[in-house]
Amino acid sequence: MHCTKERKRKMIDTIIKNAFVFQTYRQCFEKKDIAISGEKFYYIAPEISYAAKQIFDYAGKYIIPGFIDIHMHIESSMTYPKEFSKTVLPFGTTTIVADPHEIANVFGIEGIDAFMKQKTELDIFYGIPSCVPSTNEKMETSGASINEGEVEELLKDKRVICLGEVMNYKDLTSDKSNKLKNIIKKCKEERFDFKIEGHCPKLSNENCAKFIFAGVDSDHTQQTVDSVMEKIDMGMFLELQKKSLSKEIVSCINQHHLYESVALITDDTMPDELIKGHLNQIVTLAVQLGMPAEKAIYIATFTPARRMNLSDRGAIAPGKIADFIILDNMKNMQIIEVFKRGKRVKKAYAKIEKPNLQTKFPQYFYESILCKKAKKEDFVIKISDKAQKAVVNVIQTSEYGTFTKRVEKDVDVKQDILQWEKEDLLLVSVFERYGKNYNISHAFLEGKWGKKGAIATSWSHDSHNILVIGNSVNDMLLLQNRLVDMQGGYLVSQEGIITASARLNVGGIIFDGPIKSIAEEIKRVKEEILRLGYKNNNVLMSISTLTLLVSPEIKISDQGIFDVLSQKEIPLIKSRD
Repeated sequence: MHCTKERKRKMIDTIIKNAFVFQTYRQCFEKKDIAISGEKFYYIAPEISYAAKQIFDYAGKYIIPGFIDIHMHIESSMTYPKEFSKTVLPFGTTTIVADPHEIANVFGIEGIDAFMKQKTELDIFYGIPSCVPSTNEKMETSGASINEGEVEELLKDKRVICLGEVMNYKDLTSDKSNKLKNIIKKCKEERFDFKIEGHCPKLSNENCAKFIFAGVDSDHTQQTVDSVMEKIDMGMFLELQKKSLSKEIVSCINQHHLYESVALITDDTMPDELIKGHLNQIVTLAVQLGMPAEKAIYIATFTPARRMNLSDRGAIAPGKIADFIILDNMKNMQIIEVFKRGKRVKKAYAKIEKPNLQTKFPQYFYESILCKKAKKEDFVIKISDKAQKAVVNVIQTSEYGTFTKRVEKDVDVKQDILQWEKEDLLLVSVFERYGKNYNISHAFLEGKWGKKGAIATSWSHDSHNILVIGNSVNDMLLLQNRLVDMQGGYLVSQEGIITASARLNVGGIIFDGPIKSIAEEIKRVKEEILRLGYKNNNVLMSISTLTLLVSPEIKISDQGIFDVLSQKEIPLIKSRD
């Protein structure tokens, strides 16, 4: 009797009554009340009658844990941590693990530090960028590098909970000691069970085994049914983003009950998409493709929390952080309320209308494009041996995804100049932007646009040099010069007229104003790129990863064209006659 009276006298901060609460450990819903004390769940039971500071009755509604996104990049939304936090919380994302390798490629550990200094309501944990640059200094020029010393410093911060995606397969599996292998060794020595995240598209059989044997046991890249089965059988944890979700893959996960070995993630979310939703959209898509809602919730909350050793969240249970979502129903999973650490998230966050005029980064972050302005002759490809034709190596893209292939094409030569503008080719030019060597490299992209124009950007993974694509030298020249003046962003032109622009004034990769503004500009950029005739389901990512030297199969940097797997340089001109 005494104990009962003591429980009744206990003052609880919040009581949630009459809702269907997600039972994480059995993956089902049951009607229960929830008691919250401070920032944590205190008690969950069929009926709770404590006195409380506030009581909410959510009769007929559903309550699930806050979503946990364990693989994503804030910079892919072209914004900064504070703005990102305010944007995604109303969509139910309450914890993220961010890999800041984009800002690190531009500014090194100073860029990571600038992110980590920003206070956010969203819980942000970090991965240490493992590949800065993504390959090495002989293949690409980045703004900075992350070495063992920087890794040792970052490991001192408790918010750092994993090594970000390991991408350099060649160095990882090398018999020789190198920076990447030393970084992994340092992480394992300093932290027991420190997670090593991976990036291994299209690796299979012994190559995949080598990747895992070297210490990397997860992958977030595009999967097939076969790769899902093979990698999970090898002990790999898979993080499934939108492009890996299909009816076939969802059916495979359901059939083999693979819910302990997979998590839903976002990886990259463009700003125009972010203002519509975040991980909640991936969860909804999984359900639409046939995954039971309870399982989709499980692999967006508890499974990712366990993967990253976040034992204080991911479930509605005593002692766990009180992050949770109120759903209207289980048919469309419509979010009506979000609670972060026991407090309601303000719905006003979703509007994001008033700009924050406070300077958010050091001044030199706004003056990072040190590239020379191009001249017209920089886009002329000369052949010096009186050839009449040349066979050129060409990058072939597809209309879905970011993978590329190498193809060959015959091109006429006139007065020692390659006549590429007369062919179904686009010129791709990369300009080193950090003022280290002023490299300019060229490649050709297979394709024919219906309009004369160009695209230019400083948002080119991962080194973020200036990338210009076009079928008109005049347009390419115009955009390269303008991009240098505006210190980074995206530009599109048609027939000598700039039709769309998006300013990324911090390091050429993020915008420090309201996300609504950059979202509108990026939406316009996408529309104008499609109007030119560029075709892909994700045009910006398709373009920006033309310079990603770890994404199969052929890519370009400021130092040339490379075969991704072998890391061998490919000549622009294969032969001439």
